[in-house]
Amino acid sequence: MLMPVTDLTTEKSPEYAYHLLRSALAKFSKTPAELTAEQLTAVHHQADATFDLETLALSSPDAQDIVISEQRIDEALQGITGRYESRHEFLSDLKKNDLSETLLRTALYRELLFDAVLARVAAQSAEVSDLDILLFYEAHRESFARPETRLASHILVTVNPEFPDNTRAKAEQKIAQIQKRLQANPKRFAELAGKHSECPSALEGGKLGRLPQGKLYPELDEALFKLPQGGVSDIIETELGLHVLYCEKIHPAKTVPLVEARVKIRETIQQRQRRRCQRIWLDELKS
Repeated sequence: MLMPVTDLTTEKSPEYAYHLLRSALAKFSKTPAELTAEQLTAVHHQADATFDLETLALSSPDAQDIVISEQRIDEALQGITGRYESRHEFLSDLKKNDLSETLLRTALYRELLFDAVLARVAAQSAEVSDLDILLFYEAHRESFARPETRLASHILVTVNPEFPDNTRAKAEQKIAQIQKRLQANPKRFAELAGKHSECPSALEGGKLGRLPQGKLYPELDEALFKLPQGGVSDIIETELGLHVLYCEKIHPAKTVPLVEARVKIRETIQQRQRRRCQRIWLDELKS
């Protein structure tokens, strides 16, 4: 059963309707008017929490001297109106959700101000030191391990007894001739793949890309990771048909060194510290 939104109206300012709409879309991908009574109750609980928290933050000393320009509000509004085919459709949708353009602008102003307050609070977090980065790297060293990968290509010839040119005998003969040419000159792989392969990858010279183990059919995977760099495989059969593989390049397994990981680690720690700073501030605000 759908419930009218007004049946659960709370004593809040008109901008609350924006929080209600935002919560409904985030939680159920529906507008409040499309929700069941149970769903609407859940959405109200979420909207109450976000609206009350926003109100507390905007009344805090940290928000007092922050200025949100009309241009930023215009840009935020344009981001919403741009989703509609016409202004009439936009205004009609606002009315259905107990909003007007003026109320929406006010709600967007509050949202932008709330985000600015949180950004200010986050900026008070401690600076990330070189020791922080080193400790993080050592504690998460396994996450910086990169497996061996191989730049591979293949040629596929299918087997289909219903077609004279794809009987098993013809397919085996064809792939054997291709494999023999490639053994003599692997650099012709892209040329021969483009001419003979029955895989869509033929359009790109048979390229499969740079692959770690476990991405191909088991038979192909095993053969690829036994090849030397520049090597051409024997004929391999899978459920797709008959293949020849080419290992163009081997990228050995390695651990990303600290010097390469430093910037990313700094960003990760900084984001965590900023979020923690925001959570502590919000908890203190609520208490």
